[in-house]
Amino acid sequence: MTVERTVRAAVLVKPRTIELREFPRPAIGPDAALLRIEACGICGSDYEQYEGATPPHEDYTPYPVIPGHEPLGLIEEIGARARQRWGVREGDRVAVRSGYGCGRCAACGRFETRACRSRGGTYGYTDVSKPPQLWGGYAEHMYLCPHSVLKKMDPQIPAGVAVMFNPLAAGLSWAGTVPATGPDDRVVILGAGQRGLCCVIAARAAGARQIVITGLSRDSHKLALARELGADVTINAETEDVVARVREATGGGAEVVVDTTPYAPQSLGHAVAIAVRKGRIVVAGLKGQRPARELPVDDMIYKELTIRGVLSMPVDDTFRAVDLIESGRHPLEKLHTHAFPIEQAEDAIHALAGAVPGLNPVHIAIVPGAPPVSLGGQAG
Repeated sequence: MTVERTVRAAVLVKPRTIELREFPRPAIGPDAALLRIEACGICGSDYEQYEGATPPHEDYTPYPVIPGHEPLGLIEEIGARARQRWGVREGDRVAVRSGYGCGRCAACGRFETRACRSRGGTYGYTDVSKPPQLWGGYAEHMYLCPHSVLKKMDPQIPAGVAVMFNPLAAGLSWAGTVPATGPDDRVVILGAGQRGLCCVIAARAAGARQIVITGLSRDSHKLALARELGADVTINAETEDVVARVREATGGGAEVVVDTTPYAPQSLGHAVAIAVRKGRIVVAGLKGQRPARELPVDDMIYKELTIRGVLSMPVDDTFRAVDLIESGRHPLEKLHTHAFPIEQAEDAIHALAGAVPGLNPVHIAIVPGAPPVSLGGQAG
């Protein structure tokens, strides 16, 4: 078999500018591996990164980077010590966590790289000048550093379904683990994107007694899918008064509110109004650095609300997501709607943001070698 000496990747060189570049195939030492990308999921934060709206953070390099922090692929080359440490070998399919740590501290020992004090970095947000350059999933191959966290996955599952481990883990965390959702809880999910829909799955799995989800007029198919996944009530946020409609549907409000809406700072005010006393609000949708105005602070105090911002999810929820995908328990194939080749990375980001007429996807992945997607509304 001929081994290519170069690797193609999409590089975000500055806001709104992606270039296709070639990099040398890296040499792999005893503690590292090379992943052949099957698919890399795109989430809302990829759009914020592309737009230049990601807030400054010590874990993130703005530009130039190879985006993509939701990689799924096959181990193409691996060092002897890495093989033993990870329990994988050449040919295994693995789901890769976005963050990598120092590999020496107690947090890294628990696979919780976000708690690592000398955090290594984040795939998809690491400067391409850092050797060996291939630090993101919008590429044919990605380097797996010694301190990566990964989990094997059944190779028989279609890649478009298997790569949804990240949004599903987010749902399990944001609508389940973080607010400690239980059978007595009414759950309201603001936003019907891929993570909002995964929150429906998670809330139902947690035994919530009622699940309500909001969306826009263009999201009618997503809201219909939400009902299929377990939502009891769907609300059009453009034609209905969200707060009044939620209070009516729930009989007064909700114990758990999960805000997944992007670029909508007013949604936090809705969440506060919807939550009942002692309610738990989980804020996950990035707002593009737009401030939330007229926030009802007194309501937060009188209601004694718990408000928790979330950026990622615990490793246990990532591993649970992989197990849940392998179980085949949910029709996740209905969530994955489009696969774009690397050459159309910018088109894929615009499509997820709803900026491509005729395309209203739920879940998109970058898939090396995928056929081109027609921007006239038909997927290739």
